[in-house]
Amino acid sequence: MKSYLKHYIDGAWVASEGGIRHEVINPATEQPCTEITLGTAADVDKAVAAARRAFEDFSRTTVEQRVALLEAILAEYKNRAGDIAEAIAMEMGCPISMAKTAQVGTGIGHLAAAIDALKNFAFEEQIGANRVMHEPIGVVALITPWNWPMNQIVAKVAPALAAGNTMILKPSEEAPGSAAIFAEVIDKAGVPAGVFNLVQGDGPGVGTALAEHPGIDMISFTGSTRAGIMVARNAAATVKRVHQELGGKSPNIILEGAPLEQAVPAGLMGVLINSGQSCIAPTRMLVHKSQHDQAVAIAKQVMQATETGDPMAEGRHIGPLVNKAQFDKVQGLIRKGMEEGASLEAGGPGRPDGVETGYYVRPTLFSNVSNDMTIAREEIFGPVVTIIPYDDDEDAIRIANDTNYGLSAVVSGDPAKAKAFVPRLRAGMVYVNAGNPDPGMPFGGYKQSGNGREYGKYGLAEFMEVKSVIGALG
Repeated sequence: MKSYLKHYIDGAWVASEGGIRHEVINPATEQPCTEITLGTAADVDKAVAAARRAFEDFSRTTVEQRVALLEAILAEYKNRAGDIAEAIAMEMGCPISMAKTAQVGTGIGHLAAAIDALKNFAFEEQIGANRVMHEPIGVVALITPWNWPMNQIVAKVAPALAAGNTMILKPSEEAPGSAAIFAEVIDKAGVPAGVFNLVQGDGPGVGTALAEHPGIDMISFTGSTRAGIMVARNAAATVKRVHQELGGKSPNIILEGAPLEQAVPAGLMGVLINSGQSCIAPTRMLVHKSQHDQAVAIAKQVMQATETGDPMAEGRHIGPLVNKAQFDKVQGLIRKGMEEGASLEAGGPGRPDGVETGYYVRPTLFSNVSNDMTIAREEIFGPVVTIIPYDDDEDAIRIANDTNYGLSAVVSGDPAKAKAFVPRLRAGMVYVNAGNPDPGMPFGGYKQSGNGREYGKYGLAEFMEVKSVIGALG
């Protein structure tokens, strides 16, 4: 079992003040694989004090100094890539082949994007005789989820550091190992004491203490909408800035006449990757009613051919869900879809045939789904796809926007025709003919999918205050 029982505070690994030991369960074996200590409010106080002390000096570092620091972090991150990938595969069930590439690769991408953004960011702007200045916010708390551990950690840490802030990271207690290794990366790279602090813990404990703490100037949170609401409420009393990237229920509009043999598998892969545990997964596949049956036939073949398997084995299979609670939730939603009258085309309740251990879910496909069904409304976070027929373009846009979320959307088909759809979709990101997130492009959503943007220069700007200087300066 991997052991990370200490927090990283003020440049040193320190024991918790009153914390409780917590075991992380390997979702493939259902056996403990990692142990950490769930921190306390006292641990948070210590980390905040360290970050506040460090801010005075670090906020005055030059762009060149911070670029050099990020480059050192990037070099050491690459040295530890294999260890990070192994931790992710073991703790949250992402197959090792994907953990080594996509999961670890996102951290490399965000560090490189932050370096580029920092080198080119205009920290001052002249407006007539006056000037606008961008300055670091102060001490920021970063609360991250388990599904893409390095993506969300580095997408926050890199720009926060680039802007000149100091920080406390609370990763998910479901996938803490990669965060602990990242703290080792930070230490080896020579980040000054107190600039980066890691306090392991859960939401009710460390998360709440961070959100309520008067010594923290900003919270950047990624997770469920339900949890995001609680973070905002807890932060309200101290009027700190709250940046949130929350849930999604993304539509994939396959335009009438689009080549289904290309569009359908591409859309399904966007859901199946990471076993459906991605906030931007295009789980609602909207198909013109004239092509519905053909789309179902293609999708059924893909879903039935998708294999599940051991996350530590190389291959193109998908892994288990992160834990029993998530497994039970997805099983309940699959049964709910059947009860509400959707047509089950592939998969269904229970584990895959021959599997008795692990939180594996059968890749599941529903057809003839209406957008008022539970499986079309709630974020499932599993390998479950719903195919929804639409009458015409206007109906497709109406269905796509008929959701409490607005994180992302996909339009599949002729790019010239897709151009008319893009401005009408109420989503922060629109992917034309699939594609992957770009670390230089803004990432974030409308409605209950959150507020603010991450990645590149947009993420860098989120971690800054804007100051007006009225009158000429010498």
